[in-house]
Amino acid sequence: MDTIAFLAPLFEPQVLLAIALGTLGGLVIGALPGLTATMGVALLIPLTFGMTPVMGLNMLIGIYIGGIYGGCVSSILLRTPGTPASAATVLDGYPMAQKGAAGRALGMATIASTIGGLIAAVVLATLAPQLAGIALKFGAAEYFALALFGLTIIASLSGDLLKGAISGLLGILISTVGADPISGVMRYTFGIHGFASGFSFTPALIGLFALSELFTQMERIAANEEPIRGASGRWPTRAEMSESKGALIRGSLIGTLIGIIPGTGSGTASWIAYNETRRASKTPEKFGTGYAPGIAATESANNAVCAAALIPLLALGIPGDVVTAVLMGGLLIQGLAPGPMLFQTNPDVVVGMFGGTFIATIFMFIFGMALIPVFSRILMIPRRLLAMSIVVFCFIGAFSINLNPVDLYTMVGFGVLGWGMQKFGFSQAALCIALILGPLLESNLRRGLLQNDDNVLSFISTPITLLFLGLTVFSAAWPFLSRVITRNRAAQHQ
Repeated sequence: MDTIAFLAPLFEPQVLLAIALGTLGGLVIGALPGLTATMGVALLIPLTFGMTPVMGLNMLIGIYIGGIYGGCVSSILLRTPGTPASAATVLDGYPMAQKGAAGRALGMATIASTIGGLIAAVVLATLAPQLAGIALKFGAAEYFALALFGLTIIASLSGDLLKGAISGLLGILISTVGADPISGVMRYTFGIHGFASGFSFTPALIGLFALSELFTQMERIAANEEPIRGASGRWPTRAEMSESKGALIRGSLIGTLIGIIPGTGSGTASWIAYNETRRASKTPEKFGTGYAPGIAATESANNAVCAAALIPLLALGIPGDVVTAVLMGGLLIQGLAPGPMLFQTNPDVVVGMFGGTFIATIFMFIFGMALIPVFSRILMIPRRLLAMSIVVFCFIGAFSINLNPVDLYTMVGFGVLGWGMQKFGFSQAALCIALILGPLLESNLRRGLLQNDDNVLSFISTPITLLFLGLTVFSAAWPFLSRVITRNRAAQHQ
């Protein structure tokens, strides 16, 4: 009975309007390269000061959910990840759009994001306190093992293992630029103060995927090559949905589990979900060519993180990712202290946030499906005009994050690097994964060694680390095992 009473305020017109506007605003922010969900939540926190806790916090949750989903729009249509969470969506979303199926690609992304968000919201509402306890068991050794497992994705994503390894090692090297995470000593900055905190990730991402593709498109324009255009429909075909069932469930569960672990986030979840779905597929060669399950895996995973990341925030007072760290400020502004006591002192707010997560996800689905025809018209813009528009958005997006001119040089540098990698067959995805997981790997390796007097055996002393290290070995060996299995099957059929 109390639960029904706590949910009643969510259906007041002004609260529904706030959630709807937050979700729509987040969608637009996420779709614009460089404008992240983190920025949207941070900018609008002051507006929630005069609102009731349920209205204000759910509007911020709407921005969060809409922003993570919105990144897929520019990823699919322009090969420009709107947010780091949507970087993996580029791999199959953009090729699918190039085949003339941009509408169906966006439809699949919308459906996957909705399913992932709803599954994680169910977990949030039913198991929050219990699952949050798992996050407390993650120390330096567990994070190191998780990051190491994530890096083995590189082997699966790269057709050429040598080039994939080179790309990954280059990404790890680049991630070491800036202040040492333990001692604070500057590394590889060459005296440039703008690199003290390393390369800013979003400008690097914009350059790596968007500018590099722009350079490639400019080459095609010069050669008078016409792209394949069209955006037929908005609903995936029955065959695409059937093929994507496993990817949707797998991505949702992986995103939920990754979201519960503080400090990981949507980017890590989407790459791991993509890799695991590709590994489990009977047709892994289709991934990266415009294959619907690839979109389903990444988008269900990154949106599942949104609700799951609220679990450690509400139950333990520990933000699950960067956005929930900012969202924590919204709780504090309302005079609420996140943590176990929040469930006792303000159960109405907790239940209201659980219900608001469901409502924001439904609004995301409605707005996403309704706006697909509008978004798809981007492909009908003349290529030269579209290229100039992308350049402008890239520079505005890269500069607006930190208002730092060095970020513009970062974007251009990574654009040239990405263009060269694309031209010579090196994996941009492998470099991107290494940029995300490199700092997590290094900082937790060194922190774990310091905490245990350089005892390497501490990294295999808990069930969680053993599980992830076992998965790491299997993941690294799988490309070789799959070749042996394929060769044996071919020999049996001869």
